[in-house]
Amino acid sequence: MIDARLQLALDNGGLDLPEEGRIAVFRPPVDADLDGLPIDRCQIIHDFKPFYDAWAERGYDVARNTKDRYGATIVCLPRSKIEARALIAEACAVCDGIVVIDGQKTDGADSILKEMRKRVTVQGPISKAHGKMFWISEPAADCFADWAIGPSQTEGGFWTAPGVFSADGVDLASALLVDALPDKLGGEVADLGAGWGFLSAHILTRPKVQALHLVEAGHMALECARHNVTDECAKFHWEDATSWEPPHRMDAVVMNPPFHTGRAAEPQIGQAFVATAARILSGHGDLWMVANRHLPYEAELKKRFAFVEEMGGDARFKLFHAARPIRKRR
Repeated sequence: MIDARLQLALDNGGLDLPEEGRIAVFRPPVDADLDGLPIDRCQIIHDFKPFYDAWAERGYDVARNTKDRYGATIVCLPRSKIEARALIAEACAVCDGIVVIDGQKTDGADSILKEMRKRVTVQGPISKAHGKMFWISEPAADCFADWAIGPSQTEGGFWTAPGVFSADGVDLASALLVDALPDKLGGEVADLGAGWGFLSAHILTRPKVQALHLVEAGHMALECARHNVTDECAKFHWEDATSWEPPHRMDAVVMNPPFHTGRAAEPQIGQAFVATAARILSGHGDLWMVANRHLPYEAELKKRFAFVEEMGGDARFKLFHAARPIRKRR
């Protein structure tokens, strides 16, 4: 974890952060301990709504994007190598001093270190807790400008961005769900975990849809969705789908819920999506859902809905239709 390596680097590893100027910390894990940094000079850069809110609740200044110059920057490496490079490029571009890189070996820390050493002088590394921390002492914006990759169009014409789910093209599970959706979905529809908008673009081809709510926790994904879904019926919500409160009950929910925030599968996330769908649907509303075949969602669906059917799928994915959400009596 970053907290163990950061304290070690500051105590006797040779890392000297400036005594003045702001410090930007890119994408720190939600449970990280940054006590080694002055909270009054730190700005957390995070565009994932649950983590954004969690850091704000801890008293940190939080922003979706960098908007200033910094005396130091710290990048916590994400899983996507392309996204990691883009974050490093941004951290270098906005920093007048030390740029620190931290990450687990499973997230490619060794590979990034090797690549950076080919371009600049890298100090450290500090190795601990199955990860590494290293840093650049001099500004190096020009050295990594070619790593600054932003949103772009795929071959299918959709806008995506590094780090966004299914950034390289259409997700196979979502494509399977699109083919199974009925012609009639109702007037008010929600796409929970809308991503860059593939499902929503197809939902809006249904003639009776009057309003479509795209609910997405990743701000960059939602910005891509704005490019991909331009119908005036679309309404965009940067929210955690598991706690989103709609303006009124929905006629239908369509979703391909995520099932991890790290490497390990977390089926409780998808189960929370099912609970949200039941909560926001009208009494006669319908849920249309796709999931990886190994994930245990059946019990949660039967707990939340009076009618549940598996509509088939393939060897990798299963499709569900659920209706008539069960309301708890007060």
